[in-house]
Amino acid sequence: MPDRDLTGLRILVVEDNFHFRKLLVTILDHIGVKEVREADEGREGLRILGDFAADLAIIDWKMDGMDGLECVRRIRRGGNGGARRIPVLMVTGYGDDEMADRARDAGANDLLVKPISPRSLMRHLNGVLDRPGAFIETDAYVGPDRRRLAAEFDGGERRDAETGALLVREREGDGCAM
Repeated sequence: MPDRDLTGLRILVVEDNFHFRKLLVTILDHIGVKEVREADEGREGLRILGDFAADLAIIDWKMDGMDGLECVRRIRRGGNGGARRIPVLMVTGYGDDEMADRARDAGANDLLVKPISPRSLMRHLNGVLDRPGAFIETDAYVGPDRRRLAAEFDGGERRDAETGALLVREREGDGCAM
């Protein structure tokens, strides 16, 4: 089933549900990942990242203690060695566009909706590993580039170069603010 050799990959799994965490670890073992560390909440995950050079983190969204969104935000803001830029796959039982946007805004690379299968986990792992994308660091956001479209932009700059603040201007000819 694996599309690539994952034997050298180091993964952190942060999930408060024991059974689902063991399912993830079992699937990861089955697809070749041998070095997996586990945490049952966000604070423990951050602590582990301080000592474990993970290549990727799989983090549950809704957990007691520190939830997945806050855990991802703290990873992206630093304080965990070189973990700041690791790919993060967020897992949730609640999947809609708003949830995907919130996960992406926290700094997650991708969102995987439960229930999962080995095939869906592998597809998302490959997607995160194959498309790391640019890493953005501003006062308001730290994480992978959130843009999903590869469309050409034909307008002028809409953000101030120093502050990143959105500039409001009128489109030529219609008087509408952008």
